[in-house]
Amino acid sequence: MTFWDSSALVPLIVEEPASAVVLGILESDPDILIWWGTPVECLSAISRWERESELATGMVERARVVLQDLLGHLHEILASEEVRGHAERLLLRHPLRAADALQLAAAMTWTRSRPRGHRFCTLDHRLARAAREEGFQVLGA
Repeated sequence: MTFWDSSALVPLIVEEPASAVVLGILESDPDILIWWGTPVECLSAISRWERESELATGMVERARVVLQDLLGHLHEILASEEVRGHAERLLLRHPLRAADALQLAAAMTWTRSRPRGHRFCTLDHRLARAAREEGFQVLGA
């Protein structure tokens, strides 16, 4: 199983330059784990593209369908006091945005604070650095 953040999931939903990289990662391990808020972040990206006319109308609807299909085939770490506690600690230790701290905190919860040997897929370089420093094997970035 690999933990995926939204920056890595989006190229599975809409074709972009990083799509080949994340598809390769997915082929090596199709068991995806996400944070509870990740679907909202992915939908936010799709909605932003729609508002900014970066995707044709048909592509926007297709992206929403692909997202819903993907969400039906993965595992999710739910919001909890444990996740929030990890996020607060991570914010004090790393230069992360709140949403990224919650992503990494969910992964820390999954590993029971023992990330060595666990995979974390992200295309966000700041988040990748923090995940590496916490001990994850980082894929994508």
